[in-house]
Amino acid sequence: MSGPLTGIKVLDLTAALSGPVATQWLGDMGADVIKIEPPEGDSIRAMGPARNPGMGAMFLHANRSKRSLVLDLKIPEARAVVLRLAKSADVLVTNTRPKALARLGLSYSELKSVNPALVYVSIVGYGSAGPDADKPAYDDLIQAAAGIPSLHGPNDSPRYAPIAIADRVTGICAANAVLGALFHRSRSGEGQMVEVPMLETIASLVLADHMAGLTFEPALGPAIFQRYVSIRRPFPTRDGSICLMVLTDKQWRSLFRTMGQEHAMEDPRFSTMANRTQNLESLYALVADILEKRGTDEWVALFEAADIPVARLETMDSLMSSSHLSSSGFFESIYHPSEGTIREMKPASTWSLTQPRVTRPTPRLGQHSRDILEEAGCTPKEIEAMFKSGATKE
Repeated sequence: MSGPLTGIKVLDLTAALSGPVATQWLGDMGADVIKIEPPEGDSIRAMGPARNPGMGAMFLHANRSKRSLVLDLKIPEARAVVLRLAKSADVLVTNTRPKALARLGLSYSELKSVNPALVYVSIVGYGSAGPDADKPAYDDLIQAAAGIPSLHGPNDSPRYAPIAIADRVTGICAANAVLGALFHRSRSGEGQMVEVPMLETIASLVLADHMAGLTFEPALGPAIFQRYVSIRRPFPTRDGSICLMVLTDKQWRSLFRTMGQEHAMEDPRFSTMANRTQNLESLYALVADILEKRGTDEWVALFEAADIPVARLETMDSLMSSSHLSSSGFFESIYHPSEGTIREMKPASTWSLTQPRVTRPTPRLGQHSRDILEEAGCTPKEIEAMFKSGATKE
């Protein structure tokens, strides 16, 4: 079976994380992704533990299902190769700042003149209509600009989410934008430019939960959903922690019964969802006091038997040995030609006909330069001249 994007060619002019995440999704769906890197390589090739230089763990998990072509875009011959490739490409994805691409002669207007059907997706830090459009953007900066570190309990200090959530979510949204633009092109024949700004993407994520009373004009109260920032945390048990998500009246009755607190629902503070929402601190304090008296295994068994939503608090080590993930085939060991055996995470979705999959191991820097240059129509003499000038390498 082939992936749903088999036959689609993607030029990947991205680096770091947001762009590579987007194009890895496209590659897993079967697209031929040509990752164009500068001679020094993608900036995250050195991040994380590695068996060989330039093949760090962070890079491995954002750049599989791609081919690597080295081009020094400051050299005219290298830019000419991009234009050759763009003539037959379906998609170009970039997270380079637009002004820098314009200086290289690789703006949307220039590539549109080469291929009007091209889908050109530009991931930027801040939307081009705002005053911050030209600012550099990295995950921590966007998290801060979207207010994520400010969402903490009264006794906690601000901190970033401990994953690159701004990069990764924006990358997924960019991949989604590619799919929408390709669908439009399939009906109209028209390519187009799509701008995917990180700040606006993450701000919409944050505010969807935390705009709260400011949703209404005039406001019905302040922003911030307090349950999320003050008391939403795992409950300590006698020997660990568990997580509960109890919402409906039926679930709360079952929870109280399981904990031996059958009469708690008779307390007016806890009798309805509206009342519980107004008395969350008292409610959660009651639950926390009881849960500390037994061990995690005992509570999980009791709650699962009562069909109460519960989960153990996993660590990164325990997650790797999760019985569910192992049984579902989430992890797979892949032999990489230069890195040996590495553990990969399969695409999480399951398709009945066109299952996405890892189509290629993560490429070494310039691994496919010669092949791609030949596909672009470069003659052997031109290719050797480009290697000699430093416009490419393998």
